[in-house]
Amino acid sequence: MTDQLEHILSQLVQPDNAIIQQATAQLKQAFKDPAVIPALCGVMTTSQDAQIRQFAAVMVRMRVLKHWRKLAPDIKENLKALVLQALQQETEHKVRHSLSQLASVLVKHETPDHWPALLNFLNQSTKSANPQERQIGLLVLSKVMDSNPEPFKPHYKQLLKLFGTTLEDHGNTNAMFYSIQTLSAMAAFLGAEELNLTRTLIPKLMVAIKHLIQANQVQASEAMEVFDELMENEMPIIVPHVSEVVQFCLEIAANTTLEDSVRVKALSCLSFLIRLKGKAILKQKLLPPILQVLFPVMSAAPPHGEEDPEDLDTESDEIEDKLEAHTPKHYAAQVIDMLALHLPAEKLFNQLTPMTEAALRSENPYHRKAGLMCLAVLAEGCADHIRQKHLPAMLQVMCRSLGDESQVVRNAALFALGQFSEHLQPDISKYSDELMPLLLNYLSGIDGRKGGHVTKAYYALENFVENLGDKIEPYLPTLMERMLTSLTCAQSIRIKELSVSAIGAIANAAKGALLPYFQPVIDNLKGYLVNTCEEVRSLQIQSLETLGVLARTIGKDVFCPLAVECVQLGLNLSNTVDDPDLRRCTYGLFASLSTVSPASLAPHLPTITTLMLMSLKSTEGVTAHLTEESQPFLLLDDDDVDDENEDSVIEDVHGDPEEERDVAGFSVENAYIDEKEDACDALGEISFHSGSAFLPYIESCFQEVYKMHDFPHENVRKAAYDGMGQFCRTLHKVWKENPTELNREALQQLLSMVFPAYLKAVKEERDRQVVMSVLETMNEMLKDCGAEAIRTPGRLDQICKAIRDILQKKAACQDGEDYGEDEQQAEFDSMLQEYAGEGIPLLALAAGPQEFAPYFAGFLPLLLAKAKSSCTVADRSFSIGTIAETLQALGGVAMGTGGMAESAGVVSRFASKLLPVLMGGVRDEDDEVRSNSVFAVGALVEASGEALTLDYPALLGVFSSLVSRETNKRVLDNVCAALSRMTVCNLPCVPVEQVFPVLLRHLPLKEDLEENTTVYNCLAFMYSKKQPLVIQHLRQVLNVFSEVLGTEQIKPDTQNTLVMVLQDIAQRYPQEFQSIVMSLPAERAATLAEALSGDA
Repeated sequence: MTDQLEHILSQLVQPDNAIIQQATAQLKQAFKDPAVIPALCGVMTTSQDAQIRQFAAVMVRMRVLKHWRKLAPDIKENLKALVLQALQQETEHKVRHSLSQLASVLVKHETPDHWPALLNFLNQSTKSANPQERQIGLLVLSKVMDSNPEPFKPHYKQLLKLFGTTLEDHGNTNAMFYSIQTLSAMAAFLGAEELNLTRTLIPKLMVAIKHLIQANQVQASEAMEVFDELMENEMPIIVPHVSEVVQFCLEIAANTTLEDSVRVKALSCLSFLIRLKGKAILKQKLLPPILQVLFPVMSAAPPHGEEDPEDLDTESDEIEDKLEAHTPKHYAAQVIDMLALHLPAEKLFNQLTPMTEAALRSENPYHRKAGLMCLAVLAEGCADHIRQKHLPAMLQVMCRSLGDESQVVRNAALFALGQFSEHLQPDISKYSDELMPLLLNYLSGIDGRKGGHVTKAYYALENFVENLGDKIEPYLPTLMERMLTSLTCAQSIRIKELSVSAIGAIANAAKGALLPYFQPVIDNLKGYLVNTCEEVRSLQIQSLETLGVLARTIGKDVFCPLAVECVQLGLNLSNTVDDPDLRRCTYGLFASLSTVSPASLAPHLPTITTLMLMSLKSTEGVTAHLTEESQPFLLLDDDDVDDENEDSVIEDVHGDPEEERDVAGFSVENAYIDEKEDACDALGEISFHSGSAFLPYIESCFQEVYKMHDFPHENVRKAAYDGMGQFCRTLHKVWKENPTELNREALQQLLSMVFPAYLKAVKEERDRQVVMSVLETMNEMLKDCGAEAIRTPGRLDQICKAIRDILQKKAACQDGEDYGEDEQQAEFDSMLQEYAGEGIPLLALAAGPQEFAPYFAGFLPLLLAKAKSSCTVADRSFSIGTIAETLQALGGVAMGTGGMAESAGVVSRFASKLLPVLMGGVRDEDDEVRSNSVFAVGALVEASGEALTLDYPALLGVFSSLVSRETNKRVLDNVCAALSRMTVCNLPCVPVEQVFPVLLRHLPLKEDLEENTTVYNCLAFMYSKKQPLVIQHLRQVLNVFSEVLGTEQIKPDTQNTLVMVLQDIAQRYPQEFQSIVMSLPAERAATLAEALSGDA
């Protein structure tokens, strides 16, 4: 049979398709013979043709992969011996490579303990004096280790010592490469006992890779992944060598003679290091050399006659896709983005600003472009710093650059403006009068043109207008006329797509003000959605997104009549078009419709949920990358040979080892990742708004969404965690509407699965954005579910511990190194702690004063440490704001349960420690810190009952002084609220004859409208207790009433309270009342008349 197989294999390499097909059929027939593996082994070791030997080795591996358990024991033993024998006698590298791959498959089944001959072979060959033998041994070692590294752990120390030698074998680059590959495979399993040995290899690794770069840049690029693997390891292997690794990466990145792939890999490695060890970068003063290398890379002009990918004048690609081009220039920008996300903004700006300013002043357009790109990538990570210190100046630069003579610079300015608009809301909206005319003028200048710069212009406009709110109204006619003209007149589908997208952004800002344009917009969107032509697919997808935005923004009364038709449109598209982007937008539309008309979805929930569950379960878009040498044998897939039908490639890989294919790795297309993300989001939102109608589907949907919380892509994980929370909120709403024990038990069962998953993610998840999303969703659940969320014994303790870990920087997503308590943090690190801190008052509200008191005592030292004057503004504001919200929660739950004495007893224990800190905050130079501190003092007074009576004179003195000089409206609003709380809590201690006129003088509130309830309840309280004083100031009182009654500034309960006071005044003091009303402006007098008649 050996000769027959060799003949068949020789036919497979003939340049004749008919011969190849005949040989393939013969080979498949031969595979049915149990003796095929021994025969193939014979070919593998005896054929004179190297290519045939390699083919045979690959065939054996493919058979072993799938049929190991079916092989007779003697065949298995013979095969193990034969592979080692063949490796020793083989002279051709490509055959040895295939043999080593075969050995790696055997190691999955026969661990080193059961294959001592393999260990002997590796031990002898890797230490051989013969370079060729060493290379063979290290090749086999790298393959078997990559296949199954854990069983080799007892030999790790010996291997690390070996690498100390082989990495210095600079004349044998393959030996160095295989050593590095082996180390990469070991990285995840290295422990404390191997720490020191591994650390000593880092300098040798860098030298070895430099030699590899000279010999084989492809190998060098792959070898550099070892640093990523070692950095992912929990053990601090790289930290002692951070400086050397950074310099190594910079040296490669700066070398323009190297291939882009190697330079990109160096920059990627640097970016990863910054993400994990940003503080070490600062501590070792590595920021200046990093920036000195990055700026020239970013500023480089493309080769003569070429353009950077994002400047190409094409229509097809999205801006974000072009910015992900794999070039050193773009990776350099990503490194600056990473610096912004993980370093304190002040320290980054000190180093970066001079370079950016010089670039922006340069005569070279690519230098100016680099300066603008730098501003753009700073927007997300340094948002607060830019808002506070640089926003006007930076916007001026962008506006000036929109008129630059170079299109390259104008493109960069548009992108930077879009990034600022996305990340610097609401502050940037204050500049609408300057920016909107510029953007509209720019669009006018490119009307009718095509190309990438048009996309960028729409990108900037869209991001800017989306959050303008009512500031968009002066520009609405011009904007909508332009967009509707594009929809009806533009020849380019891309221009129509951009216009449809812009209409969605405009709708987000304009909301009901878009009503005059609603019908023509809807008519156009419907026309696009019923068109089945492939070339308008992108326009259909965008139309679905914009339709969903309109559903959420235009108003229920307007959109509800269209809801049923929109559901049918979405279902028809899902049934007729197989496109992941279209499906995900359909899911988004269904979610939007659930917010305005859940009844329109209810009859279709079986179909809708089935579609979304199919998207979550689907492995469509998953590509299996076969090992290079297996690709020619796709025709010989074992499924064809044995008539075995696996459902999917994923099941092949994650199922039984014997069912594995010869796969090197997997990739998933972005569109299918987005589809899963949007399916999770949509299912959660639809369930919440559908309520009890969703109950028949909630179990199956929860199960599939829950599985996604381990998905490789972080956006899908975030969406899964959010969806899980939405399902819990749904069951809580159902239970509140129908409070049966069965509904309560269902809620608790879901909570018992979700909270452990959340707490595990907070502790172990490495992606900071995912953890922030988990904390945000957990806070929403605490807010909605209240005491039910912590009903399970121990859960309150577990959540508090998770929050403390974040505040103490102990979570896996945090850089745990601390270089002093006053050390500045990156803004996103502060943001993570803020998300955690938001849970503290929610837990206080859910648990109640007595149960929460010991936890509050545990949080206080952590919060007060951030309230020191030496801390950053963000930290001071966060700590005092969190304390204030918690005090308000403790007081609020007590009032809600009639337990004010209980609350006062708990809070008064902390009053002496808190009051001096809060009073210091009242004098802070920062507006937000002062505002939070004043609010906190009021909350402390309210929650403490009479415990602070003796402090009233000092508090009133501080507030009096503050009012006399304060210019910030929010601070003044909070002073009014604090005085109101003090008055209601301890009226005898407040000189109301002096305080009441001051209070009236600053009403109505200007910014912190949440405090209207506190202030106007106090006014009603004053009327009931000190009526003559109120009547004495009746003109001011009625003037204030006329400004707020009938408006959205006050809640319905507060509105009712004021109307009752107004009615009583009109009845008791008719003359005074009428006299004052007649003196008011007609509009205000009418407001009071409507309130009295019950029409307000």
